[in-house]
Amino acid sequence: MSYSEEISKKLNELLVKNYDAEKGYIDAMNNVESPNLKMFFKRRATERSQFAKELRTEILQYGEIPENSGSLKGTMHRNWMKLKSTFTSNNEEVVLEEAIRGEKASLEEYKDILKESNLPPSIDSLLIKHKNAIQAAINTEKVHEELVS
Repeated sequence: MSYSEEISKKLNELLVKNYDAEKGYIDAMNNVESPNLKMFFKRRATERSQFAKELRTEILQYGEIPENSGSLKGTMHRNWMKLKSTFTSNNEEVVLEEAIRGEKASLEEYKDILKESNLPPSIDSLLIKHKNAIQAAINTEKVHEELVS
């Protein structure tokens, strides 16, 4: 596998995760009543959409084909979130807990790729920017979770 194919493969993995996260946040936004939480989830979905656009651009610059959709695992997680919130008395708290869990998984994916890869500086800085934004979202979600509890 060539260097550009290897980098594109790793970026495609993150791209799929960002598609999943964007869809998850849209679902979360539709499963809460609080206007503040709705806005929070909408901002996260928009952020993840932007991450996906940036990753697609990088993949294309390496002459490779970006993925077009999320993963089966992401779809299953969103369906689990819907089912769980349907049968739980405090839906907003459950939705927030699942959002935090998903973000922690995303954060680990970014950390792993940054650790294991010999990435060009432009991609490295892009992934660090994404990782830092995800960490900030986790911190904010924890504050929201305390407010909902």
